[in-house]
Amino acid sequence: MKLLLLGATGATGQQVVGQALERGHHVTALVRTPEKISQGNERLTVMVGDVADEQEVAGAALGHDAVLSTLGSGKSLTSDIVGRAVDALIPAMHEAGVRRLIFLSAFGVGGTERQASPVQRFFYRTMLRKLYADKEQADRKLLASDLDVTLVYPVALTNRPLTGTYRVGDRFDFQGMPRISRADVAHFMLSELEHPAWSGRTAILTT
Repeated sequence: MKLLLLGATGATGQQVVGQALERGHHVTALVRTPEKISQGNERLTVMVGDVADEQEVAGAALGHDAVLSTLGSGKSLTSDIVGRAVDALIPAMHEAGVRRLIFLSAFGVGGTERQASPVQRFFYRTMLRKLYADKEQADRKLLASDLDVTLVYPVALTNRPLTGTYRVGDRFDFQGMPRISRADVAHFMLSELEHPAWSGRTAILTT
């Protein structure tokens, strides 16, 4: 497949790029800082652009089969990049004629907070409050659109290796601070792309 990836320079995005290429996909990475893409592959195209610019996203998405997003806020706890990107992404995908979207959110956003442990909930309501409010608005807009969207809600992310033994569900009762590797999150996103089972749904990921 031909995939457009937003957020390719982040830690999870780099996992998606590497695994997608290993699976034989063609990847277009829309980035602001192309020098952060160290991988070289004939099936990887790096485009410089702004994910919050509708016309640039539409141009990048044209001719692709699906869009994957691993957009994050970097080290910022107040960033609104996800919300601004979604405002551009929805009309851009319509313009480009692409419907399939697999979008990385975060456990604790929206209704998933009710499933969180007390420890998780403390962080979501304090340090991550503004960031998660932006993500929640973005997720609502995506689910209200007519795109074929899967929202991915992983628990706390680590840089541990791929295991392929994670759990996926729409309901968990957590204790403490469960974690999952970025490699496993990327694995799920690509597996969902190839064998859809969570279309129009929210998939919570944990080990």
